[in-house]
Amino acid sequence: MAVSRCIKYLLFLFNLLFWICGCVILGVGIYLKVTKDGNAITEKYLPSFELMISIGVIIMVLGFLGCCGAYRENRCLLLLFFILLFLIFGLLLAAGILAAVEGDKVKGFVEEKLKNLTPISNQPQNVIDDMEKLQRELKCCGLMKGPSDWTKIPDSCRCNSTATENKCTGGIYQEPCYDKIITYMKSNMNVSLGIAFAVAVILIFGMIFSMVLICQLRKVGATTS
Repeated sequence: MAVSRCIKYLLFLFNLLFWICGCVILGVGIYLKVTKDGNAITEKYLPSFELMISIGVIIMVLGFLGCCGAYRENRCLLLLFFILLFLIFGLLLAAGILAAVEGDKVKGFVEEKLKNLTPISNQPQNVIDDMEKLQRELKCCGLMKGPSDWTKIPDSCRCNSTATENKCTGGIYQEPCYDKIITYMKSNMNVSLGIAFAVAVILIFGMIFSMVLICQLRKVGATTS
């Protein structure tokens, strides 16, 4: 068919790279899910590895669909590919706007849920173990009010002489973990917004290439009929 080979192979190459990215994201998500120990406190309110795996699968399916449509010069596959890209672009745009506008509400929601975990000593053993692990990693103590969130302060709250004075008093960390969890959330949100912006730019190019090829196929179909 007399369509532009340049557009056709650019779209094919674009979708091949898209598919490879999906494979990489899927592989990393599965690896982290298998090798990393989950934390009942952070995983409940932060995006989990399952989300990464789902995104990888979606990207792989889209990349495969686009490759088939471009190689076979199939208008139906290309149109379906364009519609799916457009829907994902709309979802990314809505999610980005929501994250920018409703960031304080998300912070308030997390704060309210974490307050329900205090006093920590009354929580199930798995939550207590995860909290102690979190305290060792973040060098903090308690969730909202500091050491007073515990009825009996655990060893994970204890600090050594290398800790700064304003964070360590009497050998106990005074800074609650809530502040560090929120900082962690904000840093991850910024990274997520950056990735979403990059993906959105890629989606725009994909939609442009696919629509140009669809239009060329339509013209060829009109001339041959």
